[in-house]
Amino acid sequence: MTQTESRNELLTHLEEIRKWEEDQKGLWFWERISRLPFKILDRLTPQLIHKKIGQALDEIGSYLQTGGKYLVSEKSITKRYEKKLNIEGIDLADIAKQPIAVMDEISDNIIASRAKIAMTQGATTGIGGLFTLTIDIPLILGLSLKTLQEIALTYGFDPNDKRERVFIIKCLQFASSDIVGKKAIIEELATYDEPNENVNRKMISQVQGWREVMVSYRDNFGWKKLLQMVPIAGILFGSFVNKSMIEDIGEAGKMLYKKRRILQKLENSTPQK
Repeated sequence: MTQTESRNELLTHLEEIRKWEEDQKGLWFWERISRLPFKILDRLTPQLIHKKIGQALDEIGSYLQTGGKYLVSEKSITKRYEKKLNIEGIDLADIAKQPIAVMDEISDNIIASRAKIAMTQGATTGIGGLFTLTIDIPLILGLSLKTLQEIALTYGFDPNDKRERVFIIKCLQFASSDIVGKKAIIEELATYDEPNENVNRKMISQVQGWREVMVSYRDNFGWKKLLQMVPIAGILFGSFVNKSMIEDIGEAGKMLYKKRRILQKLENSTPQK
């Protein structure tokens, strides 16, 4: 069973997203110095731990090419829809036809659930200070990728498609970017679904250097993780920071995927006279 929404309702949703995009232009002072903490950490961290972080980033890089061990199954999302709509046998095509309000509700539930996991994870890895911090970094990156994939599925997009994995990396990059980076990414993604081979090729080539994206991501949340270096006290900071990070990443993924789905729905709808 597929419910429909009017063109005016879709335009209202789209206007809410545009307001959100405007809000992203606000730049906190500490975002300007977000790279400094990790420059300090680079000097303090033993080479062995640097190597482990590099290995974790290499594993995540395989996600872009094949999905690797980070690729999620769409079953967990289809089951959420089946429970919500009280019907069986839903697939990704059916999900894409559902109302935006239903997609939003399921997406919000996913973000809340993943934020709780991140909070527990941050508290656990905050016990040992610097050394467990290096464990937390690849874990939070992996959870971020999983969350964004689930959000993609919630709005009817398939992470098995490499183009969607490129989009997910862009969502991840957006969540940790400063005002200049956010503006650039919004402009890049504005034409993501247009049948322009050159644009798509350019987008894919930009993230071929995925390691730079990940290192940038690591650097940008460095200041948030700095206090987690303190043993025991890191439990509190790690818990709070991880939760807020997944919430921020989830919000970015939700809004960017929601915008794509609304634009596709509008394209397929009949303008009201």
